[in-house]
Amino acid sequence: QVQLVESGGGSVQAGDSLRLSCAASGGTFSSYTWAWFRQAPGKEREFIAALKWYAGMTDYADSVKGRFTISRDNAKNTVYLQMNSLKVEDTAVYFCAGQYRSLVRRDAGWYNYWGQGTQVTVSS
Repeated sequence: QVQLVESGGGSVQAGDSLRLSCAASGGTFSSYTWAWFRQAPGKEREFIAALKWYAGMTDYADSVKGRFTISRDNAKNTVYLQMNSLKVEDTAVYFCAGQYRSLVRRDAGWYNYWGQGTQVTVSS
């Protein structure tokens, strides 16, 4: 059973940067497609970025393209989300998710494994 633990959230000013981490355990890390989602109060969970388990294919939501970068460190079993030029509208709980040997998908229901989330608050 794969377990995911996110960290790195916090409160920042607009324009600042944060790097979220998602530590995975219990599975063959390199065989999973990893994704980041976020959920703001009163809103549905929103796809942010995904990284395919091989060939390094990535996908980003238009709202974060050019500002956020998803990456992985197979030696550390960790997925990262580098967030630059943060905006107030990026405020949300951020979740990492994983699916074994998967295509890159944007629908939250596709992913079997989820972390508990980490809060990101961006103020103006």
